[in-house]
Amino acid sequence: MTIRKLFFWMHLIAGSIAGTVILIMSLTGVLLTYEKQITAWADHRGYGSAPRRSGASRMSVEALIARVRDARNATPSTVTLRNDPDSPAVFAFGRDNAVLADAFTGEILGEGSRGVRAFFRAVTDWHRWLGADGRNRAAARAVTGACNLAFLFLVMSGLYLWWPSTWTRQTLRAVTWFRGGLSGKARDFNWHNVIGFWCCVPLFFIVLSGVVMSYPWANNLVYRLGGSTPPAQGMRPGAGRPERGKATELRGARPTEQPGSFNAPPLNLSLHGIDRLWNRAEEQVAGWRSISLRLPASERAPLTFTIDEGGAGQPQKRSTLTLSRATGEIVRLETFSSLDAGRRLRVWLRFVHTGEYYGWVGQTLAGIASLGGVFLVYTGLALALRRLSAWRKRNKRRAGEAQAVFAER
Repeated sequence: MTIRKLFFWMHLIAGSIAGTVILIMSLTGVLLTYEKQITAWADHRGYGSAPRRSGASRMSVEALIARVRDARNATPSTVTLRNDPDSPAVFAFGRDNAVLADAFTGEILGEGSRGVRAFFRAVTDWHRWLGADGRNRAAARAVTGACNLAFLFLVMSGLYLWWPSTWTRQTLRAVTWFRGGLSGKARDFNWHNVIGFWCCVPLFFIVLSGVVMSYPWANNLVYRLGGSTPPAQGMRPGAGRPERGKATELRGARPTEQPGSFNAPPLNLSLHGIDRLWNRAEEQVAGWRSISLRLPASERAPLTFTIDEGGAGQPQKRSTLTLSRATGEIVRLETFSSLDAGRRLRVWLRFVHTGEYYGWVGQTLAGIASLGGVFLVYTGLALALRRLSAWRKRNKRRAGEAQAVFAER
């Protein structure tokens, strides 16, 4: 058996075994392509803050929080303001509940779209854990991790099998462009080759980053390749506190929360000093587009601001500023460039997985590649089933011929 034939059979077997799970992960990846943009649109449609008079000023952050807290009888977990007078202030109560308020009057405008958020939560659960919940998620995660590894092998071996034995214009065109008038096996073979060729590079990085997020050994290898010490087991990469769920590494870097529940700050949390520190945060980045503050559980705890200069999911345009509640001094200022090489590589892989690192262009490319993964699974399984059917027909025909020969004797 030649090396090429060996790789062919390994490719076929791996694809046949892992195909269904890869199909689910690819299809859900397509649905999650513009999750943040769609959620933001659904939350903000029909709502907006507009100055009531020329030169009107936005309400103080403390006053906005107090107004929302009184209206909902609960302290929000996060408050976000955009550097746009038409954008409302957004107050999050956990992951799936957001309240929007007029930034100039404090008037409650409405709630974020729970239906859209619930839809994307369900899709994300299928993407990460095949829809499993509770104790079954560990087993489901092991399955998706193994299938990620299989997918990585399929991408790499697929490129090897795709490589033409002779490089001519005709042979190259046959495996890099769609041919019309084909059907059945010929069509599936053409689609499999062409889609595999054009999606190979983005799929490689998407799947590679999926492997890194699936296995601690792969995660640690990334840090070591960057010359950094891997974080301790159970610690969030680069942070000094326990990670609240490995799922935070996959899509959105958000903690796993049960619908309707979250670690709520106390109702009587003092808001004193927030305005002063918020103004300090605004001064740190002149071109900020949005600032988010996650309210702590204690009024003595420092305040941590996330300052974003770009779109969601672009860590190179985001900084995290921690200020002392008592003195207003900077406790910690973390930017992408301040990270060591290993952590930068790890964060880059996290947001390359969704394409968000490169903005909407990267998201679109990742979505197209994921859609390509759907067609690769479909055409691959179709070719495998046709091969199996042909093999069974050959065996049946040979058995019939052997029986005929035996009967003649």
